[in-house]
Amino acid sequence: MSDSDELDIDGGEAPDAGSGKKKKGGGALGALLPTILKFAAIGVGALIFIVTVSAITFKLMNAGGKPQTVVTDPSSPYLGKKPIYSYYTGIGSLTTKTRDPSGSYSVTVTMNIGFDQEDAVTSTELYGRQYELRDFVRSYFTGKYASELQPENEARLKQDIKEILNTRFLDSRGVRIIVFDKLDVMEVF
Repeated sequence: MSDSDELDIDGGEAPDAGSGKKKKGGGALGALLPTILKFAAIGVGALIFIVTVSAITFKLMNAGGKPQTVVTDPSSPYLGKKPIYSYYTGIGSLTTKTRDPSGSYSVTVTMNIGFDQEDAVTSTELYGRQYELRDFVRSYFTGKYASELQPENEARLKQDIKEILNTRFLDSRGVRIIVFDKLDVMEVF
């Protein structure tokens, strides 16, 4: 048989129906199904990528749950009530010279240390270290210049003293607030 007989170019009889291959059915849907599946897979992949990038970005922006803004306005309705503390007042009033050259300034300070009312450990520790606390306050203010003890620096001084007491001085880390009853810097003549 020649090539022309198989293709039926001459218009002869149709080949035997039982010996030929059958054509697969499905028509247009069979041709569209792989294309639809391909676009569905691309869409699912894009969705997974977008969700992953969004989650990572959100986690980085929140920095582990830390708040991005801090409300510092005391009149803000979003601030809670300020807690009531117990105060250690055993330091009393101390007067010492500042670090300024030739001892031209002296400082008089009366400082109170605030701690939680229910914190018996901090209370006991503060009372047990009364003389050490007086020595710490004296040496702290002796190491400062008069310019560092100005009223505009009080908040920084209080924070610094609180951190020193909590990290290097006391074991309980219970100091919550430092209050100055008196902080006078005087020039000595």
